[in-house]
Amino acid sequence: MSKRKEKLAKNFTYDAISLEILEYPTVPDNDLSDKWRDWFQENGTRLLLFARGKTNSEQDAKDVLQEAIYRLWKSYSSKEDGTFDPPPLPLAFTAVRNTAIDFARKTGRRIKREQKSDQIAYNNDEVAAWFEADNLIEKERAQDIENALKRISSKYREVITLKIWGELTFLEIAEALDIPSNTAASRYRYGLDALRKILKPNIY
Repeated sequence: MSKRKEKLAKNFTYDAISLEILEYPTVPDNDLSDKWRDWFQENGTRLLLFARGKTNSEQDAKDVLQEAIYRLWKSYSSKEDGTFDPPPLPLAFTAVRNTAIDFARKTGRRIKREQKSDQIAYNNDEVAAWFEADNLIEKERAQDIENALKRISSKYREVITLKIWGELTFLEIAEALDIPSNTAASRYRYGLDALRKILKPNIY
């Protein structure tokens, strides 16, 4: 993740994610703990950002992320010596998404099924450039983008989050969300168009 995107992501989540939200998992050996900590510190912010898009509050997002990370740790740690092999990032996003669905079901909320589309999409360079603009006022722009993201469909929001902050390819997004890659690209395009209408309404 570029420094600009990382800084924007931290503003977007209000506070930089820390390992303190995870009371577990832990492993006995310091070297193994360091390996786990390094992986989480590299990817934790973008995973929390994705979790926030799937839940109704910051605390719910942290709870979902904590449970998802615990599941990953159980799956990717050696049962013999506790050695942790970091999972592929798309799989980590899938774990967060599935955990959020489980969380919603347990609390009586259901996530609507995403509709499929067959159109092949293209990049909307003008809208995507907002996330990289040199004259960006980081904090204010992050708030504008957060508000705009809340107003678009969740199926578009999650693809945009994975593409821009998660830095995944459309193939990786397709794997994480269990959808065709052209559908992922289409949702990215339509989502950017929706954001464009919200953030620059005067041109319409």
